[in-house]
Amino acid sequence: VVAVGIGGSFLGPLFVHTSLRTCAEAAEGARGRQLRFLANVDPVDVARSLNGLDPETTLVVVVSKTFTTAETMLNARTVRQWIIAALGKDAVAKHMVAVSTNLKLVSEFGIDPDNAFAFWDWVGGRYSVCSAVGMLPLSLQYGYETMSTFLEGAWNVDEHFATAPFEENLPVTLGMLSLWNVSFLDCPARAILPYTQALAKLAPHIQQVAMESNGKGVSIDGQKLDYETGEIDFGEPGTNGQHSFYQLIHQGRTIPCDFIGIIKSQQSVYLKGEIVSNHDELMCNFFAQADALAVGKTDVQLRSENCPDSLIPHKTFTGNRPSLSIMLPSLNAYTTGQLLAIYEHRVATQGFIWGLNSFDQWGVELGKVLASKVRSSMNEKRTKGEKMSEADGFNPSTTAMLNRYLEGKAQLKYAEPEDVFPCDLIDSDECRPPTSYV
Repeated sequence: VVAVGIGGSFLGPLFVHTSLRTCAEAAEGARGRQLRFLANVDPVDVARSLNGLDPETTLVVVVSKTFTTAETMLNARTVRQWIIAALGKDAVAKHMVAVSTNLKLVSEFGIDPDNAFAFWDWVGGRYSVCSAVGMLPLSLQYGYETMSTFLEGAWNVDEHFATAPFEENLPVTLGMLSLWNVSFLDCPARAILPYTQALAKLAPHIQQVAMESNGKGVSIDGQKLDYETGEIDFGEPGTNGQHSFYQLIHQGRTIPCDFIGIIKSQQSVYLKGEIVSNHDELMCNFFAQADALAVGKTDVQLRSENCPDSLIPHKTFTGNRPSLSIMLPSLNAYTTGQLLAIYEHRVATQGFIWGLNSFDQWGVELGKVLASKVRSSMNEKRTKGEKMSEADGFNPSTTAMLNRYLEGKAQLKYAEPEDVFPCDLIDSDECRPPTSYV
């Protein structure tokens, strides 16, 4: 199965897939199947996504609410042509399905409307994992029983958020902590630090959920805000991040941290001669990092260890740096659903208190409009073999960059268009990618 989508149609399902693929129970249900995601319009991403696949045994799921998302539809047309080249035009209706609310465009594309899976039109992409957007490709991979368990985990937190008193409400507490850190302590960012490789795609997904929801400068009624909202989310699984950006977290700017640990590993390894198991080693770092941020290390402690005076300023840790720790009993379909719902409701809590509309994203529109203008100009110039000029209406910097781009092409004027990828990029009878694109 190749799922074609972008933004929330990609990041959320990819997070869940990455979480479950090394879970023994989920992996058993996925035996013999592959799930791949195609998001970037870069043809290299297409090549990698189709690498080694046989069109005869491939199902493509096109995920687009409006069925007009530029990147998704170009990728869908590209994959459609890959299928047609191998199996003929009639195969499209059998090898492509859609998740969309626009049945007219689905049908015009060549997909049987009976193979279109709907969802509510008020569901934003970043909140759509629990709809057909995520459940269709994930159920095809892991089976509906596993994904029903995932939904039960999410529902458990939904019910908790809706009914628990505020002082016992986990998403409310977490949301208020973030609000305090951003609006009162002026902390600009938040690090999401899962101590399990299976949650490697959590931070990129929450990055979109939080920053697209609450990255606003005006209130829900259009009034300019006089306080900071939103935070810059980033993260990396431990212990990788410790060797990357923890230096700044410990001794640079104050960055609140979310540490996420797992009690029972998905894959347990304990080697002869080692003091602790591999997972215990990972979790030792989980406990140590939060402690180091909270307590730090003073100059008095350093002198008691005979640290040279010249190094004391460099080895002092201030401590009193905010973090919170979440520890799951294990990482499986149920707890993955719980974790997703915790973060979704946490983001909503922040938006409610800040007075934002956490469910629109007008900030992404201007870039789309300008990209459409660039697309039209690019087509005109490369069709005629011309370069950009001031008359095309771009600012001088953009005009210069566009011309540098055009000058760097092997030829300025477009060659004859191809119906399939050139086989020097995708090398086989059906122009599938060579193994070098893995």
